[in-house]
Amino acid sequence: MPVPWFLLSLALGRNPVVVSLERLVGPEDAARCSSGLSCHLWDGDVLCLPGNIVSTPGPVLVPRHLQTELVLRCHQETDCDLCVRVVVHLAVHEQWEEPGEEKQFEGAADLELEEPRNASLQAQVVLSFQAYPVARCVLLEVQVPAALVQPGQSVGSVVFDCFEAALGAEVRIWSYTQPRYQKELNLTKQLPALPWLNVSTDGDNVHLVLAVSEEQHYGLLLYWNQVQGPPKPWWHKNLTGPQTITLNHTDLVPCLCIQVWPLTPDSVRTSICPFKEDPRAHRNLWRVARLRLLSPRTWRLDAPCSLSAEAVLCWQTPGGGPCQPLVPPLPQENVTVNVSIWEKLKLQECLWADSLGPLKDDMLLVDIRGPQDNRSLCALEPSGCTPLPSRVSTRAAHFGEQLIQDLQSGLCLQLWNGDLGALWACPMDKYIHKRWALVWLACLLFTAALILFLLCKKDRVKVAARGRAALLLYSADDVGFERLVGALASALSQLSLRVAVDLWSRRELSAQGPLAWFHAQRRQTLQEGGVVVLLFSPGAVAACREWLQGGAAAPGAHGPHDAFAASLSCVLPDFSQGRAPGSYVGACFDRLLHLDAVPDLFRTVPVFSLPSQLLDFLGALQGPSASHPGLLQGWAEQVSQALQPALDSCFQSLGAPELSRGMEPGAGTGLE
Repeated sequence: MPVPWFLLSLALGRNPVVVSLERLVGPEDAARCSSGLSCHLWDGDVLCLPGNIVSTPGPVLVPRHLQTELVLRCHQETDCDLCVRVVVHLAVHEQWEEPGEEKQFEGAADLELEEPRNASLQAQVVLSFQAYPVARCVLLEVQVPAALVQPGQSVGSVVFDCFEAALGAEVRIWSYTQPRYQKELNLTKQLPALPWLNVSTDGDNVHLVLAVSEEQHYGLLLYWNQVQGPPKPWWHKNLTGPQTITLNHTDLVPCLCIQVWPLTPDSVRTSICPFKEDPRAHRNLWRVARLRLLSPRTWRLDAPCSLSAEAVLCWQTPGGGPCQPLVPPLPQENVTVNVSIWEKLKLQECLWADSLGPLKDDMLLVDIRGPQDNRSLCALEPSGCTPLPSRVSTRAAHFGEQLIQDLQSGLCLQLWNGDLGALWACPMDKYIHKRWALVWLACLLFTAALILFLLCKKDRVKVAARGRAALLLYSADDVGFERLVGALASALSQLSLRVAVDLWSRRELSAQGPLAWFHAQRRQTLQEGGVVVLLFSPGAVAACREWLQGGAAAPGAHGPHDAFAASLSCVLPDFSQGRAPGSYVGACFDRLLHLDAVPDLFRTVPVFSLPSQLLDFLGALQGPSASHPGLLQGWAEQVSQALQPALDSCFQSLGAPELSRGMEPGAGTGLE
C-alpha cells in the first residue's frame, strides 16, 4: 500500500538512526553480494517449501545470521512505501563424520577434503517473509570462489531489496537452503507505528492530539473492540490538519480504540487501544452495564465491552434494603467472558416488575434436592433460611405446615428450577387477611392425614421398605463383577430401598477417599436402621484372608475406588465383637462362589446365594416388617430377571476353569 511521505517521515523521523533512510527507486526487487561472492535473484516468487533436513555431501554453504534494515521504496518523490531489507550472512558448513571412523579413514578424509577446498561452492538460499496479509518467498543463487571456502568460517553476505510492509506491522523472516542442511534461521521484528497520535489527560477530560500537517486529510474512528464479532463503531469523522479531540472521562471503557488513516486510496490504517489497563475505564464499564431479565430463568447483560461476571439469585424484603444471597445458595451461572479484577460492582434486577406484577408480601421457599432424592425446604427471612417445618418463633415457622401444603397443592409460583434445587414464591395474604382460612386449612390437613393413614394401612410394608437403607459392599474383582453388582443395586432400588453403592458415588469416593466414604455411609445406614450387605466373591474372600492372617492389604493392592478393602477395618471388629447380627447380611452369586467358601467369622449373620435364595435375601433386607410372602415372591422374580443377563455375562468372561476354582469350598481363601 502506498504511504504518503510525510507519514513515513513522522513515523521514523524521531529516531536518529533512521532519519535518512535509503530510498530505492522503482518497484523491482534486487540482490547484491559482498566482495568476492556472486549472486543472482530468481524472477518472481517461489513456493515456500523448506522440506526435510538432509545429510551434507561435503562442505556446503548455509545461512548463519539474519539482519534487517528499513528502507524506502519510492514510486514518486513523495509516494514511498516502507520496505524491509534483509541481509543473510553465509558460512561453510563442514561435513559430519562418525567418531569411530575418524582414525580409520584419516588419510582418506584429508585427500577428500583437499579437493572441495580447491573448488567453489554454490547454494540456493530461500528467504521467506510474512507480514499479515503479505506472504512471500524469493530464491537467491549464491556462488563462493574456492579461495574463500574454509569449513566453519563466514564467507560473506547477500543483501535482498526488499519486502514491503505496513507501519506498525509484525514481520517474520525465515532463511534456509534448497536442499536444507540445517534448521532454518528465523527473525521476528516489530515495525514502528505512527507516533503522531498522542493521548493525554486534563482533569476529567481526555485529549486525543493528532499532530499532522495543515493540508493533510485523514479519517478518525472511535470504536469498541469486541472479543467476539466485529468492532462496534462509536464515532467517526473526516478531519483536516492538526486536531485535538476531547473526551469526557465517563466515555472511557477498556475496549475503546482509536483508528486513524489518511484519506487516500488503499491507505494504511493505524489502531491503538490505550485504555485497556485504565482503572477509570473499568469502573465506567460496570456503570454503563445493564442487566435485563428476559424471563424468570434467563437474563442478558448489555455492556460496550466483553466482560465476565457471575449471576446469582438473591432476595429482598418488601421494605427494600440490600439484596441478600439465597441461603443455602442455588447454583451460579456464568454470563460472559473475561474476568474484571478492578472492582467488584453489583448489578441488580428484580423479578417483580416483569414477571409477578405489583410487589407482593409473598414468602420465598428454597427447595434443595440432595443425593438419593433427599429434599429439604426452607423459607427465606431476614434472620436466614428457616427450615420447614420448624418450631422456632418466626413468621415462616408459624405458617410452615400451610406453606408446605400450598407448595404441594400447586399454589406457589416457581421462579427458578435447576438441577440442585428450585425457588418458589408462596402468597401470604390469605393467612394475614383471612383468619377463617385456617379452619379450611385444618380440614385440608386432616383430610391429607386421613389419606396418608389409609395409604399406610393399605401397604404398610411397602412404605417401610421405601425408607430402609441398604449399603452394598463388594470387591471390584473385574468389570463383569462390577456390572453384576450394579444390576443388583438397580434392581433393589426399584423396590423402594435406598441403596448406596460406591459405583454411584465415584465423585464423592475420589474426593473423600474409600475409608472416609465408607465410614460416613456405614454410620448413616446403621443410624437409620438400615442394613449393610457384604457381597462375597473370590476377591473379597482373598481380601478377608489378608486381614485375618496378616493385617491390612498393601497400599495399591486394590483399586482406587475399592471401598470393600477399605471397609474391612470397621467391618471385622463388628463381627469379632458380636455387633454384626441384625445390621449385616452376606450374599454371594450362584456358580461364582460357594457358600462354604465364605469365612466362618462372617457366618454369624445370614448369608445367601443369589439368585437361588433371593426370596430369603429380600426378607432379610426387609427386616422386622417383612412384606407379605406373595409380594416378596413377585419382587424376587423381578430381581432375578434383572440379574440374569449380567450373571451370564460374568460367567462368560470368567470361563469354566475360573468358575470351577471359585466354586470349591474354601478355594483360594486360605481359611479353614
